[in-house]
Amino acid sequence: MEIRKLEAAEHGKTRFLWEKIFREDSQAFVDYYYFIRTRENTIYVVEEDGAIRAMLQKNPYRMKLEGSVFDLEYIVGVATEKEYRSRGYMRQLLIAALEEENKKKHPFTFLMPAAEAIYSPYDFRYIYQQKQMELDSDFFSAIKRDKKIDEKESRDRGRQERVTRDAGLGDAERIAEFFEKNESPKWAVCTVRDSVYYQTKILEQQSESGGVRLIFEEKDLIGVFFYAREDNLEILEPVILQEKEEAFLEAVEELQREKELVKILGCTEKMKELWGNIPGVRTEEKPLIMARITHLPTFLSAMKVSEEEEMDCSFAVIDPLLQKNSGVWRMRSDFGEEKIHVIETEDSEGVFPIDALTQLLFGTVPVKEITERMDVVVTERLMKELDKIDKNITIFINEII
Repeated sequence: MEIRKLEAAEHGKTRFLWEKIFREDSQAFVDYYYFIRTRENTIYVVEEDGAIRAMLQKNPYRMKLEGSVFDLEYIVGVATEKEYRSRGYMRQLLIAALEEENKKKHPFTFLMPAAEAIYSPYDFRYIYQQKQMELDSDFFSAIKRDKKIDEKESRDRGRQERVTRDAGLGDAERIAEFFEKNESPKWAVCTVRDSVYYQTKILEQQSESGGVRLIFEEKDLIGVFFYAREDNLEILEPVILQEKEEAFLEAVEELQREKELVKILGCTEKMKELWGNIPGVRTEEKPLIMARITHLPTFLSAMKVSEEEEMDCSFAVIDPLLQKNSGVWRMRSDFGEEKIHVIETEDSEGVFPIDALTQLLFGTVPVKEITERMDVVVTERLMKELDKIDKNITIFINEII
């Protein structure tokens, strides 16, 4: 048995395993993935009996974290042939991948788990819940009844002309500018979307019988969303200007086939307020993305403190997989600056396992709940100092691969 990182020219050797394990993916999607995404990604494999038996892939993304931008990697395509499971291959692949992340000083890595229990033993914890809506034919019937009145009122007001169309590769830069201006400022953690990101996304959605839909009002771009069609119409991550939700719904209706179920993944809170109580609507928040801190000093340095505060504290961290994260770390900020300085020290005021610290810093678990854990030790002074860190972190991660 051998674990190794493949050369870029070897990436295609893993396609047979992807097709064998991820049978739900269409031929068109797999063609796209192995032609586009594996050009720049990293693939670790386990070779046994003269062939690849397990793999783990990491796709690169640029990610904003509290105002700083980092190159990160998204773990995908974790798979083992059925006959070679229960041999610890996945554990060894994960450790190899995490150690590389630590060496690169990437603050964290993330993934979309098939099941939480697979990755929680490796200190991955949920950091992002996706708002979802499901709209059936009853909803659209109710909307159409109300729409007759709205259309008359719109004509009376002289509503601006709206046009929708699928984006081409030449639209990518405009979409990136739209996201950067209207959506990115809302989030402390999100993927940096440049023109290359959207060019890739357009090709990805086309491989899933969909596209990237643009909504214009008098030539002004007012909304963007991704869509795909398998058994039903699936809308992903609508980014719509405030008070333009009606235009988004019209664009969805244009795509919807008769009595087709529509799923909206990554919908906005405003959409839930507008349509959540209409018959034919089901809403939920689904835990979607798990993350793990991979280079602790880089992550801690990215945190923010109010310029009106001074912070100085130290605590021990226990990381059973990445020993370089384990140690006693001092965080200090000076009055008048948000930046946090991080160094190793010897005097500790408390103890955090790496998973508990992940939950604390991403703000996903209440502080009181974390401090009540048997393996967490926190003095009252340390807690007051850590409270100065901005833990109201807004997160927006909807990437699939």
